Amino acid sequence: MAQNPAYEMIWQVIGAIPTGRVATYGQIAELAGIPGGARMVGRCLSQLPVDSQLPWFRVINASGKISLPIDSEGYKKQHELLQEEGVVVMNGRISLAKFRW
Repeated sequence: MAQNPAYEMIWQVIGAIPTGRVATYGQIAELAGIPGGARMVGRCLSQLPVDSQLPWFRVINASGKISLPIDSEGYKKQHELLQEEGVVVMNGRISLAKFRW
């Protein structure tokens, strides 16, 4: 299966998000040179291998929320990894004013 060439740029941007910070899907799309590409960022992340070292968990939606369903394993994992880095998650929400990259 051919890989979308934009994915490489998305991966580079996600890899650059510092520890203890988050970025939104739209922010990553902008930085990767894909304005309006927030959904593409989501698709890219959904196709990451399970053992990926990319800090996918630092990516949240524009409302400052974890996008995964609250009762899913992915949500629990993302919540846990963010808190390990000192990112405060309250009711699934992260303060973009405080933690946005």
